[in-house]
Amino acid sequence: MVTLEQDLGTVPVATGAVPRSDRGGALAVARRRLYLPFLLPALVSYLVLFILPSLFGVALSLGSWSGLGTEFRWVGIANYVELLRSRVFLGSFTNTLLLTIVVGLVIFLIACASMIVLREMRGSALIRSAVFIPFMISPIAVGLAVSFLFNPKGLVNGVLSLIGADGLRQPWLGPDLVFSVIQVGLVWSIAGFYVVLLMSAVDAIPPSLYEAARLEGATLFQQFRHITFPLTRDMMAVAATLWVIAGIKTFEIILAFTGTAGTPPLEARTLAVEQYLRVTGGRAGGLSQLGDAAAIGVVMTVITVVLILFSRRISRREGVEL
Repeated sequence: MVTLEQDLGTVPVATGAVPRSDRGGALAVARRRLYLPFLLPALVSYLVLFILPSLFGVALSLGSWSGLGTEFRWVGIANYVELLRSRVFLGSFTNTLLLTIVVGLVIFLIACASMIVLREMRGSALIRSAVFIPFMISPIAVGLAVSFLFNPKGLVNGVLSLIGADGLRQPWLGPDLVFSVIQVGLVWSIAGFYVVLLMSAVDAIPPSLYEAARLEGATLFQQFRHITFPLTRDMMAVAATLWVIAGIKTFEIILAFTGTAGTPPLEARTLAVEQYLRVTGGRAGGLSQLGDAAAIGVVMTVITVVLILFSRRISRREGVEL
């Protein structure tokens, strides 16, 4: 037997044995060798399917190109400068932010109210299923249905005339109101998903906490503030991230409002719609502008990352354990 001097004293080690630190290093190397064959296919797939196309999009945003068969020409940041000077792009940018923020706030107010009311309501499972149904309907169908409802001769104005409220009849799909109507349709179609998502987190909270709160005389709002909200904060952060991504990409429901009448009006366009029009040549001139469209895609990605970081920053608190 021989001994090795270590920090904790003299430890006997059999001749030829590997020191503990060396064994740990060897074990770590062995683990890395084991992980690599499993991780490599996923890493290669992610690189080929996501990273490389993203880098190509960034490179494309620095050039002028109308597609296959045309010459690609480097223009630097000229596409971004043109976007900042474009009234159409700035309007789409503003609409996208408004839609993401306003609709997001309304959706989460509805979800929070549901977390207070549905938790103890009989038949809450049936109500959850009912409010989730609109989310399963195609956004194109939702857009068409809402546009028919708010048509000047549609159901909304018809009901207002029937009850003698002709003064409330409006050109709902006119330039001043069409974007608000789109937001109403979007809230109706997507709020149920976030209600169900957040209620799944509420179901995981032990009922004993609410029973103790009731014994202390806490109101429903106080129970939400001190129990429900702290214990569902992580799920709210996930829901906020999902909504930011979905809000920035809002496209189908807006296109459905136009139907076959032409391109969506400027007052109703979002960045996704404007990007689509530049790719397909649906703008003035009728030529595909892939460089401009790629620049809009980069802007959308930056906005998404900024809003996600902002929402995570707001919701970041010390974790609460049950």
